[in-house]
Amino acid sequence: MRIFVTGATGFVGSAVVRELSDAGHKVLGLARSEKAAQELATAGAEVQLGSLDDLKSLRSGAAASDGVIHTAFIHDFANYGPAAETDRLAIETLGDALAGSDRPLLVTSGTLIVSPQGQLATEADAPTPNFPRKSEEATLALTSRGVRASVIRLSPSVHGEGDHGFVPQLVNIAREKGVSAYIADGLNRWPAVHRLDAARLYGLALEKASGGDRYHGVGDEGVTAREIAEVIGRHLNVPVVSKSREEAADHFGWIAYFFGMDGPASSAQTQQRLGWKPVQPGLIADLDAGHYFGTVLKKAV
Repeated sequence: MRIFVTGATGFVGSAVVRELSDAGHKVLGLARSEKAAQELATAGAEVQLGSLDDLKSLRSGAAASDGVIHTAFIHDFANYGPAAETDRLAIETLGDALAGSDRPLLVTSGTLIVSPQGQLATEADAPTPNFPRKSEEATLALTSRGVRASVIRLSPSVHGEGDHGFVPQLVNIAREKGVSAYIADGLNRWPAVHRLDAARLYGLALEKASGGDRYHGVGDEGVTAREIAEVIGRHLNVPVVSKSREEAADHFGWIAYFFGMDGPASSAQTQQRLGWKPVQPGLIADLDAGHYFGTVLKKAV
C-alpha cells in the first residue's frame, strides 16, 4: 500500500514511517521544509511538500494514496484553539479526498482528553465535550461518508531517544531550578508508551481497523508524577520536592496544567482487538537508561 503520513518527520511520525517501510508499504510523507524533505528522502519515503494548513497539498497527498496516517499537530499551547481548528480542517480535507473509497484513515488523539479525570480511561470512553481539540468527532463522522476512519489516542508521554515532549521539559526545568518537583502529593498518574510500540500500533491498525474505532497507545497505565520526579532528581542529583497547586504554575509554566492531571488509561481493548502488545521499556526504565539527561534543551516557556 502507498500510505500518506502527516507529521512524517516528527518524533512519532518518523517511527511510523520506518514501521510502514519495514512492513513493505510505500510512504508518501508531508514535508513543510527542504530539511524535512531531505530527511524523508533519506528514510526512503516519497515527499509531498506542504503543511498542515495547506489544504490543497493535504488533499493531493491523500487522493494519491491507499490510506492516510495523520500524526501532525501544531503544538502551540498558547494558541491551542486555532491549532485545534487547523487540525479539524485538515482531518475533514483528508476525509474529503478519501470519501466513498473505504480507504483507511488513522487520526491521532490523546488519552488525556477523556473525562472524567481520575478514572481509568478506556477506548469506549468519549472525549470531554468542551475540549477544544475536535479530532475524534471530525474523524468518526467520516465513517458515514465511506471512509474507514479510526482514532489512535496516544499517551501524554510518548518516550524514547529523541523525545522532545513533556518529560524532557521537566528534566530541563529541574536542571535550571535545582529541584525536581511534583504537584501536591504527586500521586496523579500519567500513561506512557514507547515510540516504537506506538509505531507498531499504527501499523496494525492500518491493516486491521474496520473503521469507527478508538485505540489506545498505552504501555504504562499510570506512572505517578512523583515517580517521574524522583527519577529525574536522582539522575540530576537535585532534591525532589512537592509544589502546591498555587506554586505549580510559577514553577512549571504551561506544563503545570498537564503535569497535575490524573489520567490513567488502559489499552486492554486495543491489545485484544489488534493483537498489539507493548514490548519496549516503560517510562521509568527508559528514564533510567540515561539518554534523557545528556542534552540541555531550550528553556521551557
